[in-house]
Order: sequence, then C-alpha cells, then structure tokens
Amino acid sequence: MSTILDGKATSNQIKEELTQEVNALKASGKRPPHLAAVLVGNDGASLTYVGSKVRSCEKIGFDSSLIRLEDTVSENELIETINKLNNDTTLDGFIVQLPLPKHINEEVVLHAINPDKDVDGFHPTNFGKMALGMETFIPATPFGIMELLRRYKLDISGKHAVVIGRSHIVGRPMSILLSEKGNPGNATVTLTHSRTQNLAEITRAADIVVSALGVPNFVTADMIKQDAIIIDVGITRVPDENHPKGYVITGDVAYDEVKEKASFITPVPGGVGPMTIAMLLQNTMLAYKRNAL
Repeated sequence: MSTILDGKATSNQIKEELTQEVNALKASGKRPPHLAAVLVGNDGASLTYVGSKVRSCEKIGFDSSLIRLEDTVSENELIETINKLNNDTTLDGFIVQLPLPKHINEEVVLHAINPDKDVDGFHPTNFGKMALGMETFIPATPFGIMELLRRYKLDISGKHAVVIGRSHIVGRPMSILLSEKGNPGNATVTLTHSRTQNLAEITRAADIVVSALGVPNFVTADMIKQDAIIIDVGITRVPDENHPKGYVITGDVAYDEVKEKASFITPVPGGVGPMTIAMLLQNTMLAYKRNAL
C-alpha cells in the first residue's frame, strides 16, 4: 500500500510560510507582493484555475489583480495589456492563463512578457537559465513536483525516472530538473511521448514515473514496477452523470489499482494541482525580493 504524496497539505504548509513572510514585510512597513493574472475568454477550467490563484493570494496577504479580456481580443491588444503590466512598478509578477484563443499566437504572447515578471517560468530566457542550472523562475508545476519530492525526503539520486509527455510546461522541464545536480535530483531520465515505442516496457523499468499526458487512467498497474514512485500530473474532466457537477476530475493514473503497487503516489485531485499554485506564489515572492528589497 502506497504513501500518499499530499499536495494539498504540503501546499498549505508553503502558504503558511509565505503568510508569515508577508506579515513580517507588512510589519516593517513594506508593501506586500503583487501578482496579476490575465484571463482571455470564458474557458471553464481556466476560470477555475485563475479563481483559485486569486483566492490563494488573498489568503496569504498578497495583492492580486485579475485582468479579464474578451475572447475576441486581438493579439495586438493583448500585447498592449502585457506591456502595461511589464511597466507597472507596483506589480512583481503576472501570468497569462493558457490556453489562448486560436487566433492568438501563444509564443508571441509569452515572448512579450518581461522575463523578470514571468512567474510562470515560460519565457525562453527563464527556460534557458533553468536548463543551464542557473537561478531563475522554474515553471510552477515541475517546481511543485520537485518541492513535493524534497519535502517528503525522497532520494532519487541514481534512480531511473521516466517522464511521459514532452510539453514545454511540464514534461520537458521535468526531465531537466530530475537529472540536475542537487537534492532532489541526479536521476537518470528517459523522456517518452506519443511516438515512443514499447512505452510499458520502459515504464516497468522505472523507479519514478511522472505522467503528464492528459489521458485519463492511461498508466495502469501492469505498467509499473513494485514500489515505484508515481507522480500524476494529468487532470481531465471526465463526464459523469452521477456526479453533482456532471463530471469527475481524473488523472493519467488508474489510481485505485496503481496505489496497491506504488511506494508513493500523488492523488488527483489534491496532488500536483495545489502544489502548482503554491509554487506560483513562491515565484512571486522571489520576484518581489528581486524588485523590492
């Protein structure tokens, strides 16, 4: 039976630490950190995420701003909004919630964000620094996973880690961070994706499996070895008529069967998701310290 890597409890711990830091700043007469979020359109999942980020800011004493734009906004208008935020000296960091409408080029938008305010860690400058092992903003989800491993004191040095999914947001940065020198780190990493052959064979040889595919219940018990560490990044709304909301949140991992075999496992919800928000706040505090102190 596996130990649950409780992202909710761990994120609350991080938020408590940040709250104390904010209180100390305010007590010494300094302003609190300020995070803004730009939301384009009315995507249900995005609304939920952004709402959660704003509430978390309020809870720990950060200032927060929400900039809502219609999904008909032009790319140029969105870039203008970003430039204003780049030049706002009262703002430490901001995020542009993805995905964006089809007519807007995400790459152009991410490039427009000032790297010093890019608390999502998606700007090429920050991604490059991360790949080189330099201090920078690490994308919040991989950062959250590494922090979860660190706080549970899981030693991954020399272990074989398999990452499923090669997105710039999770899979690729995850593969870099797991292999970096440090603790946690020093793993031997295999990055797999939709074109990988014999995937189950590869995952069965893994000490750690990080799945960031977005396919519900993709990782089954017969795909992992006994006592592997399982990190489930997937989060998919699966329609369910029996549920009051009409859907259930499901991860990439067939949780009930895999938890019987894994040594450690993240649940969905309550695993990686809360950690992502906690590390976004952590990045904002880092940006604040660079700017204000």
